[in-house]
Amino acid sequence: MRTLQGRCPGIWLVVLLAALWPLFAQAQSNSTLERQVKAAYLYKFAGFVEWPEGSFTRPDSAVVIGVAGADALAEQLEQTVAGHTANGRPLQVRRIRKGDSLAGVHMLFVASQDKGLAQELLAASRGQPVLTVTDADETFGLGSMINFVIADERLRFEVSLKPAAVSRLKISARMLSAAYRVQQVAG
Repeated sequence: MRTLQGRCPGIWLVVLLAALWPLFAQAQSNSTLERQVKAAYLYKFAGFVEWPEGSFTRPDSAVVIGVAGADALAEQLEQTVAGHTANGRPLQVRRIRKGDSLAGVHMLFVASQDKGLAQELLAASRGQPVLTVTDADETFGLGSMINFVIADERLRFEVSLKPAAVSRLKISARMLSAAYRVQQVAG
């Protein structure tokens, strides 16, 4: 006697996919939500950082937020910042690729997927007035200033003050109080 499985192997695939679809949809939804929250954080960070004199060419120059290795986040961030300002400055998003110059970039998000790209860009920004933001644990050792972490099932951020001080960036106490963790400047 042949079973249903033997006669219609394709139906089991359809049944399996139908059963797993809610999990795929939830994962997609979580990914979208995570991107939206990261974009909102990046937008808000711009208002809580003070760049050193000479960081902007004109008083009305935009705060340029570079995004490397995360085109979907760049797209979300473009939507998030459209028509908004930070400390009276318009916000602009620029996608950064391997080998691109960081000239004119004030904030830089580097996704964790490409460790080589993260190393290259964090090294290029070291000592420059560029607020660096990442989402991989080991990037604090590479000089990242802010790192996204998942804590208590929520997207949070931690701050390392030493690279910010080296880059002459001042991070507001209000932002530091909202951080999950703050690594103080050793001294």
